Amino acid sequence: MATITQDHHHSQGHRKASVDHTYLGPNDKIGEGDTSLVLNILPPDLAETAFESLRKEVKWNTMFHRGGEVPRLVAVEGEVNPDGSFPIYRHPADESPPLLPFSPTVALIREHVQKVLGHPVNHVLIQHYRSGADYISEHSDKTVDVVKGSSIVNVSLGAQRVMTLRSKKEGATPGESVKRAIERIPLPHNSMFVMGLETNAKWMHGVRHDNRPPKTKSEEERFNNGERISLTFRQIGTYLTSDQKRIFGQGAKGKTMEDARPVILGGAEAEKLIIGFGNENHQSDFDWDANYGEGFDVLHFTPRDST
Repeated sequence: MATITQDHHHSQGHRKASVDHTYLGPNDKIGEGDTSLVLNILPPDLAETAFESLRKEVKWNTMFHRGGEVPRLVAVEGEVNPDGSFPIYRHPADESPPLLPFSPTVALIREHVQKVLGHPVNHVLIQHYRSGADYISEHSDKTVDVVKGSSIVNVSLGAQRVMTLRSKKEGATPGESVKRAIERIPLPHNSMFVMGLETNAKWMHGVRHDNRPPKTKSEEERFNNGERISLTFRQIGTYLTSDQKRIFGQGAKGKTMEDARPVILGGAEAEKLIIGFGNENHQSDFDWDANYGEGFDVLHFTPRDST
């Protein structure tokens, strides 16, 4: 574990007080202790070819949130059941990319993930960070559809970026300064970050942009021309029917295929789910049953005109 006592993120015109930046690795306690970093998750031959294979195989999309482009390319793949139903992971975005069946390289990576993780994963969000300018803002994963007791996995290929964990800000009055714990976990090529749901509940996580000149970056950070592909695997318990018209499972009102109900687009139910998402982002004592327990049949929150 390395401790660094200089602050690179000072604002122009003045320098902040020195901050203790702690970097954590495979043998350290991360978050609530249910979170870890695994190195060399893939065998060397697959690790060497996976990035370029994914670049070609994956159907990349631009995703929108609050009307603006998300600063990275995204794709969604998953396990399609024999009846054609498939897992749905809902989170704040205007509209998510369509889910496609696991592509060949993703399927291989998934096999290695499941062996180490010890439970199945049936859904993956794939993201292409094209340079240090691409990032993902601090957030907690939304668990309305994530199977209880499972872990969320992020596999990194390409350039090393840093996962930042920050404890949630609570109990402060507006304008009051609250000291929040920060942990930084470098994610090198061919690593797997395993995040438990307890850490997700009490910490926010993100990958900040890194616009430092290449000459100031390490070899690991410059690797692969600074490009990174991440694959976030989850075990999802909510499903859409093959025609995408009905929804059922853990996060829906109808819990079984027989009880599947029509999908809702937007409206009051969407607003209520978005409130639940906001609560999950900010409350470390988030009450899943109170916020999500009754289930939601809403799919898209603010459907965009696709023309």
